[in-house]
Amino acid sequence: MKVEMWIRALKAARAGAEVSQEGLATLIKWSPSTVAAIETGRRRPTMEFAVAADEVLSTGGLLASLLDAADKERGPSWFVPWRGYEQQATRLRASEACLVPGLLQTERYARAVISAGGLNAPAMVDELVAVRMERQQLFRRDEPPHCVFVLDEAALHRPVGGPAVLDEQLGRLLELAELPYLRLHVIPLAVGEHVGLGGGFVLAELPDGDRALYLENAARGHVVDDPEMVNLIDRKWDSLLGEALSTGASLDLIRKLKVTP
Repeated sequence: MKVEMWIRALKAARAGAEVSQEGLATLIKWSPSTVAAIETGRRRPTMEFAVAADEVLSTGGLLASLLDAADKERGPSWFVPWRGYEQQATRLRASEACLVPGLLQTERYARAVISAGGLNAPAMVDELVAVRMERQQLFRRDEPPHCVFVLDEAALHRPVGGPAVLDEQLGRLLELAELPYLRLHVIPLAVGEHVGLGGGFVLAELPDGDRALYLENAARGHVVDDPEMVNLIDRKWDSLLGEALSTGASLDLIRKLKVTP
Protein backbone atom coordinates (compact mmCIF):
# COMPACT_ATOMS: atom_id res chain seq x y z
CA MET A 1 0.00 0.00 0.00
CA LYS A 2 1.39 3.39 -1.00
CA VAL A 3 1.37 6.50 1.18
CA GLU A 4 -0.96 8.18 -1.33
CA MET A 5 -3.67 5.69 -0.34
CA TRP A 6 -3.00 6.45 3.33
CA ILE A 7 -3.46 10.17 2.64
CA ARG A 8 -6.79 9.48 0.95
CA ALA A 9 -7.86 7.46 3.99
CA LEU A 10 -6.92 10.34 6.29
CA LYS A 11 -8.89 12.85 4.23
CA ALA A 12 -11.90 10.52 4.14
CA ALA A 13 -11.73 10.07 7.92
CA ARG A 14 -11.57 13.82 8.39
CA ALA A 15 -14.53 14.36 6.10
CA GLY A 16 -16.53 11.66 7.87
CA ALA A 17 -15.86 13.27 11.22
CA GLU A 18 -16.55 16.75 9.78
CA VAL A 19 -13.13 17.97 10.91
CA SER A 20 -11.22 20.49 8.84
CA GLN A 21 -7.50 20.30 8.23
CA GLU A 22 -6.97 23.17 10.66
CA GLY A 23 -9.34 21.53 13.13
CA LEU A 24 -7.34 18.30 13.02
CA ALA A 25 -4.16 20.24 13.70
CA THR A 26 -5.76 21.79 16.78
CA LEU A 27 -7.13 18.49 18.08
CA ILE A 28 -3.85 16.54 17.78
CA LYS A 29 -1.72 19.56 18.75
CA TRP A 30 0.37 19.54 15.58
CA SER A 31 1.05 22.66 13.53
CA PRO A 32 -1.37 23.36 10.65
CA SER A 33 1.60 23.60 8.28
CA THR A 34 2.74 20.09 9.23
CA VAL A 35 -0.74 18.63 8.71
CA ALA A 36 -0.94 20.39 5.35
CA ALA A 37 2.48 19.06 4.34
CA ILE A 38 1.44 15.51 5.25
CA GLU A 39 -1.85 15.72 3.35
CA THR A 40 -0.11 17.06 0.23
CA GLY A 41 2.60 14.39 0.36
CA ARG A 42 5.42 16.83 1.05
CA ARG A 43 6.11 15.23 4.43
CA ARG A 44 5.83 11.57 5.32
CA PRO A 45 3.42 10.79 8.17
CA THR A 46 4.84 9.31 11.35
CA MET A 47 3.24 6.58 13.42
CA GLU A 48 2.81 9.15 16.22
CA PHE A 49 0.74 11.31 13.86
CA ALA A 50 -1.36 8.34 12.69
CA VAL A 51 -2.13 7.22 16.25
CA ALA A 52 -3.12 10.75 17.28
CA ALA A 53 -5.35 11.15 14.21
CA ASP A 54 -6.99 7.76 14.86
CA GLU A 55 -7.84 8.84 18.39
CA VAL A 56 -9.45 12.18 17.55
CA LEU A 57 -11.19 10.92 14.40
CA SER A 58 -12.43 7.71 16.09
CA THR A 59 -11.19 5.44 13.30
CA GLY A 60 -10.44 2.46 15.52
CA GLY A 61 -6.74 2.37 14.69
CA LEU A 62 -7.29 2.28 10.91
CA LEU A 63 -4.75 4.97 10.05
CA ALA A 64 -2.02 3.42 12.19
CA SER A 65 -2.69 0.02 10.63
CA LEU A 66 -2.58 1.41 7.09
CA LEU A 67 0.60 3.35 7.77
CA ASP A 68 2.26 0.24 9.17
CA ALA A 69 1.35 -1.60 5.97
CA ALA A 70 2.68 1.27 3.84
CA ASP A 71 5.94 1.37 5.78
CA LYS A 72 6.50 -2.33 5.16
CA GLU A 73 6.32 -1.68 1.43
CA ARG A 74 8.78 1.20 1.38
CA GLY A 75 11.76 0.98 -0.92
CA PRO A 76 12.01 -0.72 -4.33
CA SER A 77 9.17 -3.14 -5.07
CA TRP A 78 11.59 -6.02 -5.65
CA PHE A 79 12.99 -5.55 -2.14
CA VAL A 80 9.65 -5.78 -0.32
CA PRO A 81 9.57 -9.62 -0.14
CA TRP A 82 13.05 -9.70 1.35
CA ARG A 83 12.11 -7.26 4.11
CA GLY A 84 9.51 -9.77 5.22
CA TYR A 85 12.06 -12.58 5.37
CA GLU A 86 14.59 -10.36 7.11
CA GLN A 87 12.17 -9.32 9.82
CA GLN A 88 11.11 -12.93 10.52
CA ALA A 89 14.60 -14.44 10.44
CA THR A 90 16.01 -16.27 13.42
CA ARG A 91 19.47 -16.26 11.85
CA LEU A 92 21.13 -14.08 9.21
CA ARG A 93 24.41 -14.79 7.47
CA ALA A 94 25.69 -12.04 5.18
CA SER A 95 28.74 -11.55 2.99
CA GLU A 96 29.84 -8.35 1.28
CA ALA A 97 33.07 -7.71 -0.59
CA CYS A 98 33.06 -4.04 -1.61
CA LEU A 99 31.04 -2.32 1.08
CA VAL A 100 29.90 -2.57 4.67
CA PRO A 101 26.57 -4.50 4.61
CA GLY A 102 23.45 -2.33 4.71
CA LEU A 103 22.31 -3.61 8.11
CA LEU A 104 25.58 -2.35 9.62
CA GLN A 105 25.81 1.01 7.85
CA THR A 106 25.67 4.39 9.56
CA GLU A 107 23.26 6.92 8.10
CA ARG A 108 26.05 9.00 6.57
CA TYR A 109 27.72 5.95 5.04
CA ALA A 110 24.38 4.72 3.63
CA ARG A 111 23.63 8.17 2.19
CA ALA A 112 27.01 8.26 0.44
CA VAL A 113 26.43 4.80 -1.07
CA ILE A 114 22.88 5.51 -2.23
CA SER A 115 23.64 8.96 -3.65
CA ALA A 116 26.79 7.83 -5.53
CA GLY A 117 26.78 8.84 -9.19
CA GLY A 118 23.72 11.06 -8.78
CA LEU A 119 21.49 8.28 -10.11
CA ASN A 120 18.80 8.82 -7.46
CA ALA A 121 16.90 12.08 -6.97
CA PRO A 122 17.37 13.71 -3.53
CA ALA A 123 13.88 12.68 -2.38
CA MET A 124 14.55 9.07 -3.39
CA VAL A 125 17.90 9.13 -1.59
CA ASP A 126 16.15 10.30 1.58
CA GLU A 127 13.55 7.53 1.23
CA LEU A 128 16.08 4.76 0.62
CA VAL A 129 18.29 5.91 3.48
CA ALA A 130 15.28 5.97 5.81
CA VAL A 131 14.32 2.43 4.78
CA ARG A 132 17.87 1.20 5.38
CA MET A 133 17.94 2.75 8.85
CA GLU A 134 14.52 1.29 9.69
CA ARG A 135 15.69 -2.20 8.75
CA GLN A 136 18.25 -1.99 11.54
CA GLN A 137 15.42 -2.00 14.07
CA LEU A 138 15.60 -5.79 13.94
CA PHE A 139 18.63 -5.52 16.24
CA ARG A 140 16.29 -4.04 18.87
CA ARG A 141 13.74 -6.84 18.78
CA ASP A 142 13.01 -8.71 21.99
CA GLU A 143 14.50 -11.77 20.30
CA PRO A 144 16.83 -10.48 17.58
CA PRO A 145 18.23 -12.90 15.01
CA HIS A 146 21.67 -14.38 15.44
CA CYS A 147 23.76 -12.53 12.85
CA VAL A 148 27.13 -13.31 11.30
CA PHE A 149 28.72 -10.94 8.79
CA VAL A 150 31.76 -11.56 6.62
CA LEU A 151 33.42 -8.45 5.18
CA ASP A 152 36.34 -8.11 2.83
CA GLU A 153 39.14 -5.97 4.25
CA ALA A 154 38.89 -3.81 1.12
CA ALA A 155 35.56 -2.46 2.41
CA LEU A 156 37.32 -1.25 5.56
CA HIS A 157 39.76 0.84 3.52
CA ARG A 158 37.40 2.34 0.92
CA PRO A 159 36.70 5.97 2.04
CA VAL A 160 32.96 5.94 1.28
CA GLY A 161 31.69 9.43 2.02
CA GLY A 162 35.21 10.55 2.91
CA PRO A 163 37.66 9.64 5.69
CA ALA A 164 35.47 10.98 8.51
CA VAL A 165 32.43 8.99 7.38
CA LEU A 166 34.52 5.83 7.05
CA ASP A 167 36.03 6.34 10.49
CA GLU A 168 32.54 6.75 11.97
CA GLN A 169 31.51 3.56 10.18
CA LEU A 170 34.43 1.62 11.63
CA GLY A 171 33.35 2.81 15.06
CA ARG A 172 29.82 1.55 14.40
CA LEU A 173 31.18 -1.86 13.49
CA LEU A 174 33.04 -2.05 16.79
CA GLU A 175 29.89 -1.01 18.68
CA LEU A 176 27.71 -3.59 16.94
CA ALA A 177 30.29 -6.31 17.53
CA GLU A 178 29.60 -5.95 21.25
CA LEU A 179 26.06 -7.26 20.78
CA PRO A 180 25.86 -10.85 22.07
CA TYR A 181 24.00 -12.09 18.99
CA LEU A 182 26.23 -10.48 16.33
CA ARG A 183 29.62 -11.63 15.01
CA LEU A 184 31.94 -10.00 12.51
CA HIS A 185 34.63 -11.68 10.44
CA VAL A 186 37.03 -9.98 8.04
CA ILE A 187 38.73 -11.64 5.09
CA PRO A 188 42.21 -10.06 4.94
CA LEU A 189 43.59 -8.63 1.71
CA ALA A 190 46.42 -11.16 1.85
CA VAL A 191 43.92 -13.91 0.98
CA GLY A 192 43.63 -12.69 -2.61
CA GLU A 193 40.78 -14.31 -4.53
CA HIS A 194 37.84 -15.84 -2.68
CA VAL A 195 34.29 -16.94 -3.54
CA GLY A 196 32.74 -13.79 -2.08
CA LEU A 197 34.18 -11.52 -4.75
CA GLY A 198 31.39 -12.46 -7.16
CA GLY A 199 28.77 -10.48 -5.21
CA GLY A 200 27.12 -10.00 -1.84
CA PHE A 201 24.42 -12.21 -0.41
CA VAL A 202 22.36 -12.79 2.71
CA LEU A 203 21.06 -16.14 3.92
CA ALA A 204 18.03 -16.02 6.21
CA GLU A 205 16.85 -18.92 8.36
CA LEU A 206 13.16 -18.68 9.19
CA PRO A 207 11.19 -19.88 12.23
CA ASP A 208 9.69 -22.81 10.28
CA GLY A 209 13.14 -24.07 9.30
CA ASP A 210 12.98 -22.81 5.72
CA ARG A 211 15.76 -20.68 4.27
CA ALA A 212 15.66 -17.72 1.90
CA LEU A 213 18.45 -16.10 -0.03
CA TYR A 214 19.04 -12.52 -1.15
CA LEU A 215 21.51 -11.97 -4.00
CA GLU A 216 22.82 -8.59 -5.09
CA ASN A 217 23.97 -7.40 -8.49
CA ALA A 218 24.66 -4.04 -10.09
CA ALA A 219 21.03 -3.38 -11.03
CA ARG A 220 18.83 -4.90 -8.32
CA GLY A 221 18.59 -7.62 -5.73
CA HIS A 222 16.91 -11.00 -6.14
CA VAL A 223 15.07 -13.04 -3.52
CA VAL A 224 15.62 -16.77 -4.06
CA ASP A 225 14.20 -19.80 -2.25
CA ASP A 226 15.38 -22.46 -4.72
CA PRO A 227 16.97 -25.21 -2.58
CA GLU A 228 19.76 -25.86 -5.08
CA MET A 229 20.81 -22.22 -5.14
CA VAL A 230 20.54 -21.92 -1.34
CA ASN A 231 22.75 -24.99 -0.92
CA LEU A 232 25.33 -23.53 -3.31
CA ILE A 233 25.52 -20.31 -1.31
CA ASP A 234 25.69 -22.37 1.87
CA ARG A 235 28.85 -24.00 0.53
CA LYS A 236 30.24 -20.61 -0.43
CA TRP A 237 29.57 -19.44 3.11
CA ASP A 238 31.63 -22.27 4.55
CA SER A 239 34.47 -21.38 2.19
CA LEU A 240 34.33 -17.70 3.21
CA LEU A 241 34.48 -18.49 6.91
CA GLY A 242 37.47 -20.67 6.23
CA GLU A 243 39.31 -17.70 4.70
CA ALA A 244 38.22 -15.13 7.29
CA LEU A 245 39.98 -14.01 10.45
CA SER A 246 38.57 -14.99 13.83
CA THR A 247 36.18 -12.51 15.44
CA GLY A 248 38.88 -11.28 17.81
CA ALA A 249 41.45 -10.81 15.06
CA SER A 250 38.85 -9.12 12.86
CA LEU A 251 38.01 -6.56 15.54
CA ASP A 252 41.72 -5.95 16.20
CA LEU A 253 42.12 -5.14 12.51
CA ILE A 254 39.19 -2.71 12.57
CA ARG A 255 40.63 -0.99 15.65
CA LYS A 256 43.98 -0.55 13.89
CA LEU A 257 42.30 1.04 10.89
CA LYS A 258 40.15 3.41 12.95
CA VAL A 259 41.73 6.85 13.18
CA THR A 260 39.93 8.42 16.14
CA PRO A 261 39.65 6.71 19.56
